[in-house]
Amino acid sequence: MSQIITFSVDKEFASRLDDFIKQTGYKNRSMFLRDASLHFADASLRGDLDSMDAEQEIEGTAVVYFQHHVENKLAELRHSKDFNITSYSHNCLSQSHTCVDTMQVNGKASAVRDMVNSLKNTKDVDRVEFITAPFRESGCC
Repeated sequence: MSQIITFSVDKEFASRLDDFIKQTGYKNRSMFLRDASLHFADASLRGDLDSMDAEQEIEGTAVVYFQHHVENKLAELRHSKDFNITSYSHNCLSQSHTCVDTMQVNGKASAVRDMVNSLKNTKDVDRVEFITAPFRESGCC
């Protein structure tokens, strides 16, 4: 069941908000503000990966773009005792001549942070991103 929440803003903010909504592809203010609020609250409470408490248990998705010969290094990660990789996918991108792996990772923030930093400093790893899953007390899974 939906609940209506209203608040007032000046015209300049409303105009900028509408521009953000259009640029991001949202269809209406409600969905944009809902997602923006949840993202802001999550980031405010937990911080980003670099600032999270080392002992905090987290999960999310690592995306790694690399040259094919680096694959052995990534295979080592799948057997790490420092964190768990629950899903792993490898694809070759023929247009960009790059491989990309996606991994669902869970573990302590410090271990995930160390993994990401290690990959960023690996020769022929082109890009590494870690997207932290939003935290909920309950939900679908």
